[in-house]
This record gives sequence, C-alpha cells and structure tokens, in this order.
Amino acid sequence: MKQSRLFPWIGFIFGAIYFLVPLIATFEFSLRMQRGIYSFKAYQVVLADPGFQASFSYSALIALATIIVGVALVVPTAYLVQLKLPRLRPVVEFMTLLPLVVPAIVIVFGYLRMYNSSSWLPMTGSARSTDLLLIFAYVTLSLPYMYRSVDTALRTIDIRTLTEAAQSLGSSWPRILIQVILPNIRVGVLSGAFLTFAIVIGEFTMASLLNRPAFGPYMQLIGANRAYEPAALAVIAFAITWACMGLIQLVASFSPGQKR
Repeated sequence: MKQSRLFPWIGFIFGAIYFLVPLIATFEFSLRMQRGIYSFKAYQVVLADPGFQASFSYSALIALATIIVGVALVVPTAYLVQLKLPRLRPVVEFMTLLPLVVPAIVIVFGYLRMYNSSSWLPMTGSARSTDLLLIFAYVTLSLPYMYRSVDTALRTIDIRTLTEAAQSLGSSWPRILIQVILPNIRVGVLSGAFLTFAIVIGEFTMASLLNRPAFGPYMQLIGANRAYEPAALAVIAFAITWACMGLIQLVASFSPGQKR
C-alpha cells in the first residue's frame, strides 16, 4: 500500500519540477532588466508597448468571434448527432480529431491556396475578409476541444426527455436549443470557450502566414529583437493560459452535479 501511494507522488513531484523549474527560471530572468536589482521593468515596458496592446486586443477580439462561431457550429451539430443521428457519432468524432492530426501550417497553406486573391473566393484580398478567414481557421483548430467539451456536457443530461417536454409545450427547434439545451450544457460550452481563448491567444503559425497583427507573431517579433521582454511575455502568456484553466475549474465547480 505504501509503495502504491509513493509512486504517484514521485511522478507528481518530477512532473512539477519539469514544468515549474523552467517557468521559475524564466520569471527570475525577466526581473533582471535593471542591472544589479530585481524589478518589474520588463513587464512595465511590455504592458506600455502600443504593439502589445494592439496585438493582444486584436487576438482577444478574434478569440471572442471564434468562440461565437464555434459554439454556433458545434452545439447544434453535437445535439443533432446525439438526438437523431447516433450512428454518425464515429464519423463526426473522426472529423473533429483531424485538426490534431493535420498540422496548422498545412491547414493555412490550404486556405492560402483556395482563397488567395486570384481564386474564385478571394478572402485574402482585404483585411476584413482575411480576419474572417483567420476566424474560420481558429474554429477548425479549436474544434477538437470545443466539440468534446460540448459532447461530454450533452451526455450528462437527458436531452431526449428535455426535447420531448419542450415540444409538448409548443417550443420550436431553435427555442429548444437556445432556451432548454444550451443552459443545461453551459459548463461544457464555457470550458470549450476558455480552451479556445487560450489556443487563439498564443497561436502563431496561422496568424503569421495570413499576415495578421495577432499576439503570437508579436511575441515572436519581440523574442527575436529583445532580451528581457520576451521572458516577461512568456510569463504573461503562461498566466493567461493558467487563468483560463482556473476558470474552467471554477465553472465546473458550479455545475449542478458538483457537491459544494
């Protein structure tokens, strides 16, 4: 019994060391911008940089649009598959896993090939249409996480009974989906939303090749030209990701099935 309890703790300690030591070293280095003393000068410089503010605002706005489009696409699809088309579940799950198999650089090169300025649908011809293409690319990239979060939430409720009860009261399909199903799976939707936000904020390949002023390319630009500011940006990016993970846990703790 003692050995069976010891090995998980050893694995946890080694895992914590593996993740925390580089982060602590990065944080310590980011405090060395002023020679001889520790200070938050690098963070002050980064946060005051108009490039940081513009790129982070842009990525946050694109992330919000990605979440809205992703929810509008995934929730009805997962609901329909579970309610009416259960035999298609393996096919849909396979399709949602493809973004994990196909590299992001392959996806974005495919978009550039299909939607360049000389194609039948020139979405790279203007900044706004390129932003729209980037949103679609991020929806594809976040699809595995959003779909599984929503699908898991749908499996925890009796959607057939809820649907039949709503139909007996005269509700239409859109009303059932928005007013009955969506509130009951809000934890899964919010979990997928926070994961999507974390993915979009740190993504580099798609934003760079589509030439958009996102946070990922800004981080790469700063990393190539400065010393201490990239370390500060790395810590900020980690903090954003961990904040999203913490929000997922917080939201999950308020789900109806959780004991308080």
